[in-house]
Amino acid sequence: MSDNGCGFPAPGLHSFLFKPIFTVGGFEFNKVMLLALLTTLVVVTFFYVAFGKAKLVPGKLQMIGEAGYDFVRRGIVYETLGKKEGEKYVPLMVSIFFFVWIMNIWSVIPLAQFPVSSVIAYPIVLALLVYVLWVSLTFKRHGFVGGWKNITGYDNSLGPIKWLVSFIEFFSNLLVRPFTHAVRLFANMFAGHLMLVMFTVASWYLLNSYMIPAAGVSFVMTMVMILFELFVQAVQAYVFVLLACTYIQGALAEHH
Repeated sequence: MSDNGCGFPAPGLHSFLFKPIFTVGGFEFNKVMLLALLTTLVVVTFFYVAFGKAKLVPGKLQMIGEAGYDFVRRGIVYETLGKKEGEKYVPLMVSIFFFVWIMNIWSVIPLAQFPVSSVIAYPIVLALLVYVLWVSLTFKRHGFVGGWKNITGYDNSLGPIKWLVSFIEFFSNLLVRPFTHAVRLFANMFAGHLMLVMFTVASWYLLNSYMIPAAGVSFVMTMVMILFELFVQAVQAYVFVLLACTYIQGALAEHH
């Protein structure tokens, strides 16, 4: 913990570092990896239990599962890709949505209290998955030449500036796009967790000093931050999948 002279243990990068739970052959397994593994188990187990023995008249768990599945299918995939094109991508997008959402929500779960997606490696892997899918679909749909035209926005009607536009589009789509897709999720979860830790630590610190009224204010802010984080966690899962669908839509769209 850092010390700024007043004894307040200010949160910082150390709040995102964890000692290994165990080490095997140089491989370190830490809390973040455990939470990522638990995320996978939670998502897979939930949908297996909800739909493993689906009934015509659904039970409570199946109803919740259907509501979540239908929200992503109709509210994101169909709205972006249309029913005909989008149906085949629904399972993937549902999986990504709930995986990202559960990774985020660990931040407000007692004992866990850490959003997995605030570690940049996890958003990067998910963004790369979408990136590879987008690039492969682009060339599969349009062929080699048409694929490059789609990616670069090459258009003869632009005249002399077509090469400048193509260079900007190439740089934006192939290099910047996967970076911003990952960083948007990472940055929001990183900042949110840092703020939540700051107010939580401040509440405890002030409670153990003569500034007890200030501790009450800090505690209220902590509760507000938790509610705000619950909202942001769901929004970030939504935005991540919405952007993924938008990229796929761009890959499938006809180039003019």
